[in-house]
Amino acid sequence: YETIQRWNAQAVDPNRSFSPDGETVEGRSFNPEAATEESAALIALLDTLEVEQWTCHIDLHETTDTDETEFRPAKAARDGVESKPGTIPDGFYLVADSTNPKTEWHKAMIDAVRRVTHIAPPDENGMIIDEPVVQEGVIAIPSPRTIGLCAGVTNADYATTTEVYPDSPLASDAQCAKAQVAAIEAALDFIIEAEGLRGAGEAPGKSEL
Repeated sequence: YETIQRWNAQAVDPNRSFSPDGETVEGRSFNPEAATEESAALIALLDTLEVEQWTCHIDLHETTDTDETEFRPAKAARDGVESKPGTIPDGFYLVADSTNPKTEWHKAMIDAVRRVTHIAPPDENGMIIDEPVVQEGVIAIPSPRTIGLCAGVTNADYATTTEVYPDSPLASDAQCAKAQVAAIEAALDFIIEAEGLRGAGEAPGKSEL
């Protein structure tokens, strides 16, 4: 989970700190940062579980107006650069791994979420957060493992990041929470069917969380 504190007391974003030796590209918003106590604690916890192969990893995010009013300006000040205003996408969207897009899996999540709240539309350039929209409500970025994102901390074959916007005039906090639940349920139900994980005689239905 990600709290309203976008980064820690050292002004480092934990969700960029899971592989600090990853690839850095000048000007890209998705770049790894220094390791943090927070990311190290999660990695240590996962190691104790001794799971050789994860099946699914869903990193649940929400972006609020404080991204624009507080955190991005503070990051620019930290780095000694000019703060450039951006736009927070209004609606739900998913962030896929471009090296493992899982198109139908992401579609199943988007179709489930649209029953609860609206899907973020692309901007006039067909982008969401300056990244190309590869299918409705989905952008694709470099492998999360190479850029320090939490979604790359496991080796799950099914991995994605969700984003909702609680400050949207078109959705309530409750809708945003229900959207996250809908995404998880749809993701798990898809995997159960696709991987043949349903038990003998078990009727299809929503996953129990």
